[in-house]
Amino acid sequence: MHKNDMLKIPVEHLDIKGFDARPVIDAYAKMAFQARNLATAADIYNRMLSDHDCTIILTLAGSLFSAGLKHVVVEMIENNMLDAIVSTGAIIVDQDFFEALGFKHYRGSPFVNDMELSGLAIDRIYDTYIDEDQLRVCDMSIAKIADTLPAKPCSSREFIHAMGIYLDGEELKTEKSVVLSAYKKGVPIFVPAFSDCSAGFGLVYHQWHSKDEHLSIDSVRDFRELTEIKLAVKETGIIMVGGGVPKNFTQDIVVATDILGEQKPVHKYAIQLTVADERDGGLSGSTLREACSWGKVDMKHEQMVFGEATITFPLIISDAYHRRAWKARKRARLSNLYANKS
Repeated sequence: MHKNDMLKIPVEHLDIKGFDARPVIDAYAKMAFQARNLATAADIYNRMLSDHDCTIILTLAGSLFSAGLKHVVVEMIENNMLDAIVSTGAIIVDQDFFEALGFKHYRGSPFVNDMELSGLAIDRIYDTYIDEDQLRVCDMSIAKIADTLPAKPCSSREFIHAMGIYLDGEELKTEKSVVLSAYKKGVPIFVPAFSDCSAGFGLVYHQWHSKDEHLSIDSVRDFRELTEIKLAVKETGIIMVGGGVPKNFTQDIVVATDILGEQKPVHKYAIQLTVADERDGGLSGSTLREACSWGKVDMKHEQMVFGEATITFPLIISDAYHRRAWKARKRARLSNLYANKS
């Protein structure tokens, strides 16, 4: 194997404007099993978009942008179909920011000798390949940004905001970027486990070479800042792609407001797209009805969809885009909540 032969065909990002999922969703609504569940979830999302008191939070977990879903989220930002994002670090840094620097994810195969891939410095995500040498450039770009910021604790939202400023000042080397679009549209992005990705390597490098005075990430500040959104708005709806920390972090802000002595309603709307099983007690597969027992989610407008996100997520968003309820929404620009508070 030669490296250039393995990294030949880039993953292409899906355009939800290029097809109209409404007929599919309408047909699914008349079926059964996960098809009907998907149609129900699509209906709930359209209800969120039509409810002008509802602030929409998107949570992301799994290797989504490397698989071709980046432009789906960019279109949601650009067309005012969400108000805040809570994500794993890999999606925002190793995948979106990585591509913004001019790098790509490549189509590959799971049926390959991984020892040979390792020898070529190629990382594999199921059937997708990444150039490890290019990931190191991403690591060092994060370190470079950290070196320009005040030597104090900050939230992941603050750091990702700085990443947006960095990209805004550079030539964007890809067609679209979630980090850059979110920065321009005032959409805050939270990554509660920020060091668990390429950002972690960059920040370790930054702290190692700035031992006396350095930046750090304050996860409690993340939690507080996301809770401030819940305190500031009337109603909330959550779209969860995958589970993990972003799912729990976002659901927990309801309990946090109660701990603070504020009377705020549970999440009014909630949908989750997942392949995880609830029977092992793990969070990623735990149902939204279970979340109701914790005082986090209302049961009137909730739907679990057990299906893989590269199939389910674009259908829901394309359906909502073409139904155009987003046209009447007012842009929240929630990043303004934190102006002059850093």
